[in-house]
Amino acid sequence: MRIVLMLLASLVAIVVISAAAILAFDSPTPPPEMASVEHAYDHVDFSKAPPRQFFTARDGTKLAFRAYPGAMSRETVVLIHGSSGNSASMDPVGKALNVRGATVYALSMRGHDGTGRSGDIDYIGQLDDDLADFMETLGPKRPGERRTLLGFSSGGGFVLRFAGGPTAHLFDRFILVSPQLPVDSPVMRPNAGGWVAVAMPRIVVLQILSRFGIHAFEGLPVLAFAVPPEKRDVQTAFYSYRMLMNFGPRRAYLADLRAAPGPVSLLAGSKDEIFFANRYAGLLKPVRPDLKVTIVPGLGHTDMTLTPAGLEALTASVYSN
Repeated sequence: MRIVLMLLASLVAIVVISAAAILAFDSPTPPPEMASVEHAYDHVDFSKAPPRQFFTARDGTKLAFRAYPGAMSRETVVLIHGSSGNSASMDPVGKALNVRGATVYALSMRGHDGTGRSGDIDYIGQLDDDLADFMETLGPKRPGERRTLLGFSSGGGFVLRFAGGPTAHLFDRFILVSPQLPVDSPVMRPNAGGWVAVAMPRIVVLQILSRFGIHAFEGLPVLAFAVPPEKRDVQTAFYSYRMLMNFGPRRAYLADLRAAPGPVSLLAGSKDEIFFANRYAGLLKPVRPDLKVTIVPGLGHTDMTLTPAGLEALTASVYSN
């Protein structure tokens, strides 16, 4: 019996030491620059974006957004940017919708754009609370107003998460643009087509610790994006475990889709280099038959928020009945 106990103690010690080593040293390294993402915005004149404004979240943190006031349109649209981005990266979308009369707000999610700690949040679910706090600043809906939540890439996964949550009623519709789904879903290309490096051993250890109620290490980075060093002053290069688990879809994303209280639309480019766009419909429509899926021919990932064809498709989706 003594030998068995010693062996068990040794095994536990090995597991603990291995877990500690993973937490200490398994930090993700940014992959090489992904040209199709990094250079997609080279032609965008961000100097013409509306100035940043700020609202105060429930914890007192000031979070940034940009406003595109409409001409008393019934359409109000809130935009959520993609991974590593900020409110300015959604400026072409905001302007395209605003030209048609929509009132548009582009948010910079906490942990981006110099708000809070870069790539980190205080707890899983804080981004949901931040969005609810922002909507409270808009006040009650006007008669006939329709509020739409539109998210791109990781922001699209976050919109799906929010649509299945307790405050989904704050919006009438949800639009997912090239949305991120969980890493083991059929739409995910390996390493998101080269956009991200994942510290999977560290994630596994943190998930195990979470089941035991241990959350002290969840601020450690687990994702690194293909953001070159010279752009890390405007883009967020690393995400913590907390950010990973909040800024994107839940594991129960199919249940969230089913639970969404309003219409849900999905748009993606047929040549998306990060996700397999042709797999969205087969995966999601059996769960939500009324899901409207639009695949725009010839467009890549960022093309959906930058090119005339992509912006036309998004605008048509917002203004559809």
